[in-house]
Order: sequence, then C-alpha cells, then structure tokens
Amino acid sequence: MVIPNLSNVPSESNISRPLRVLDVSALACMAIKTSLIDAKCACRPENAVSWQTVPPSLDEAHFEAVGTLREDPFVEPTFAEYHPAGTRYESPDAPIAPRFFPYNRCAVTRCVLCGRHYLRYTEAGGYFVDHRIRLLSATHLIDAAAPT
Repeated sequence: MVIPNLSNVPSESNISRPLRVLDVSALACMAIKTSLIDAKCACRPENAVSWQTVPPSLDEAHFEAVGTLREDPFVEPTFAEYHPAGTRYESPDAPIAPRFFPYNRCAVTRCVLCGRHYLRYTEAGGYFVDHRIRLLSATHLIDAAAPT
C-alpha cells in the first residue's frame, strides 16, 4: 500500500472561505467602533478619510478581511455613485453608500493592531490596477436604497 504525501495538502485553517456579506447595521457597528479608536497606528494612511491608493509602506500583514459589501459575486454591481450633496468620489465628505459604486465592490478589513476598519477595493481601468483604501466612517455611512 502506498501512503500519499499529505504535506502539500492545505489544512482546513488555510483554505480560503468566502467573506461574509455585511449588511448596513453590521457595517455601522464597525464604523462606530472605528470612530472610538484614537490610538496612533501605522495602519492609518494619511488622508484615508477619502479614497486613496494603498501606500506601499502599509503592511498588509496587519490587516484581516472581515466581510464584503458585494452582495452577489456573480452579478455585476452598478457603477452608479451616490452624491446627493454634490460631493465627488474623491471627496473626504463623500457618503459611504454600500449599494453604490465603489462600495458595492468593497471588502471590509480590520487592522489587527488597533482595530480600525477600512474599506478596500481594486480599481481596474484601462492599463492599470490600483488598490484603494478608505477609513470606515460612521459619520459618512448612509443606508441609501439601491438604484433602480
């Protein structure tokens, strides 16, 4: 009898599992927790209150994925944005509306050092790929109905 070498078979602990889809109430709880953290941490990129490119200095090992805002991985989410006050995508005051672009494509990550939560997504346009990050803010979170 031949005994197979199982050293290369992934263990249950390192098999990736689908991220939990977060609803607005779960997102709000994470945003409130984040707003209560005032400790300095290397996870907080300068100006992360608005979307920015993930800085090369950010240590990805300090982040864990906690969920996703993408409701169905097999359906292309809308590219409609939500800016009722005339803000723009890059505005620090732009609302975080989970059913609208780019939030409907985001993963939510948490810094394992301080507990802050961040929104992350990958902008893939034309000839580039840009990994983006924004601090999850309770002040800007809006439960806007999905566009029709």
